[in-house]
Amino acid sequence: MPDFFQHELITTIHDLRTGGLDQMEEMLVAATQESKVGLVLPVTASDMRAEPFDKIVAELAGADYVDTIVVTLGVAPDESDYQETLQKVASLGSRCKVLWTDGPKVQGMYDELIDAGIPVNTPGKGRSVWTAFGYLLADPSIEVFALHDCDIVDYDRTLLSRLCLPMVHPALDFEFCKAYYARVTDRMHGRVVRLLVAPLLRALMKIYPSNRFVHFLANFRYPLSGEFSLTRNLARTNRIPSDWGLEVGTLAEVFRNTSLKRVCQADLCRLYEHKHQDASLHNKQAGLMKMATDILTTIYRTLASQGVILGDGAFITLRSLFLRTAQDCIRQYAADARVNGLDYDRHGEETMIDAFATCITTAAEVFRADPNGAEAIPNWSRVRAAFPDFVDRLRDAT
Repeated sequence: MPDFFQHELITTIHDLRTGGLDQMEEMLVAATQESKVGLVLPVTASDMRAEPFDKIVAELAGADYVDTIVVTLGVAPDESDYQETLQKVASLGSRCKVLWTDGPKVQGMYDELIDAGIPVNTPGKGRSVWTAFGYLLADPSIEVFALHDCDIVDYDRTLLSRLCLPMVHPALDFEFCKAYYARVTDRMHGRVVRLLVAPLLRALMKIYPSNRFVHFLANFRYPLSGEFSLTRNLARTNRIPSDWGLEVGTLAEVFRNTSLKRVCQADLCRLYEHKHQDASLHNKQAGLMKMATDILTTIYRTLASQGVILGDGAFITLRSLFLRTAQDCIRQYAADARVNGLDYDRHGEETMIDAFATCITTAAEVFRADPNGAEAIPNWSRVRAAFPDFVDRLRDAT
């Protein structure tokens, strides 16, 4: 998406189609002599057996500027899952480690933390990422942590190079980099971003025009992207949510813990394709409805923690304003799709925004019943204060 547009609060790093992978990797090899990179790959047993994972492993073989690769294997109760993962990543050599989060060693370490009052009992991507960060923190030479999903159908390592280069280049001083991209095949995807998050943030900016956090979120072109990189310091100090609020919760922690001038987003310049969640319009505890509710409650709780008072009137106004704003977005998407020759189901899109509007009310009820919610996983500074040797033992458990 080559353009020059810069958002107000954060830096946007575009792909202007003027540099190639070889040039970027040459810069990365030089830069990572002083600033080593650790890559986190959270994967489930089912994703590990899917075709995209094999392609990702093959591509990463050429990314020799990455010092350490940590594959965190979750939703994998059988040892055969672990052994198969080891075989699949064997081509990456000794720099690739597999953290089996369902294995007896890591589970025993989780139990130790839980007994000490540190809540790590909720399995999922959040805990897998948090565990991998702990593993990497045990190596003082790793300065940059990068993360991407493992279900990317059209993966090539250009994605990784564009994610890492803003963080390691000696002429730059960013602490956090978030990816963005266009999710398009023969139609537009990214329904939660397009039909919920974008109009929601526009509505919130009208209701709370002076709130910097809402404005910060609105500066990201794809705030729910699963790809980001960050400094060692942020990996140590950020808390990590364990539900679908992971991406928004991560941005909330970045907003809290670093200067906005040290935050950027990078255009991966690709038509990003991965597996799609079911809409689950009639089941609020599954699919996109569950995702939407978790995202909304994360936003509500973050606003409340900043002193914003969220009463019944606020939620009524938000729902009404969201619907009007989302309807305007649909008109815009329909025009964009028509000019670009994409299939566009306007009725289906209208149905989705109606369902997302009900999630605004559902999330409000969840928020009122439990304003604090499930506690985020504490940062690694707290864990290391309680258990100074924990990260070293975590490495031994791998």
